[in-house]
Amino acid sequence: MSWVCVVPVKGSASAKSRLGDLPEPFPARGALAEAFALDTVAALLAAETVQRVLVVTADPAAAGPLAALGAQIVPELPQTSLSDAGNGRFAAPRDPLNAAIAEGVRVAQELYPQSNIAVLTGDLPALTMADVETTLAAASAHDLAMVADEEGTGTTTLLARAGLPVVPRFGPGSRAAHEAAGHVPLALPATASIRRDVDTVANLAEVLRRGVGAHTSALIARSQPMPTDAPDRPGPTG
Repeated sequence: MSWVCVVPVKGSASAKSRLGDLPEPFPARGALAEAFALDTVAALLAAETVQRVLVVTADPAAAGPLAALGAQIVPELPQTSLSDAGNGRFAAPRDPLNAAIAEGVRVAQELYPQSNIAVLTGDLPALTMADVETTLAAASAHDLAMVADEEGTGTTTLLARAGLPVVPRFGPGSRAAHEAAGHVPLALPATASIRRDVDTVANLAEVLRRGVGAHTSALIARSQPMPTDAPDRPGPTG
């Protein structure tokens, strides 16, 4: 079973506003968001069952590094009508995030009609290839599936078999909204990397403690103060 993954990426200007102004020595929010997206996409591209990764963004600066990894860029539309020419496959999105996701799903289903669809948030810096493969294998047993976030109320991943409609309902209370739409929550442990999205400073601290991907690790390492050499001690006298 092959999968096409859709990942929405806001770009540095408006990304991760809930992180606020991070204290020293953390990098800026925009740089962190870009690193999170790169680690998310890198883990997806490494998974054998992932055919393509489509990144939906309106930010050229974010698009460049993601395309260099191998992602296919889908331009985010300022105003997206998702009635799909009246055939009823898509419902009108509630906000820009869901509009971007729905546009990515539309493109994915148009270009890769035989592939299953997985939508992942772009803030999974701890995501591993192994957890991607485990999730996709588990989702293959369902027409519609989802992965709840670590807290259990949100959604990090939305999944559907090829040809089935996908209506994103990301945002507060998204788990309940997606379940009501027929997506079956997958029984993954709360500590699985695919459930560890980063919305708050507490999330960030916890994910850094557990371990993150190469791009986020490198960014954090570059932001740490360089150690200073100890002063020369005087040699022995006498």
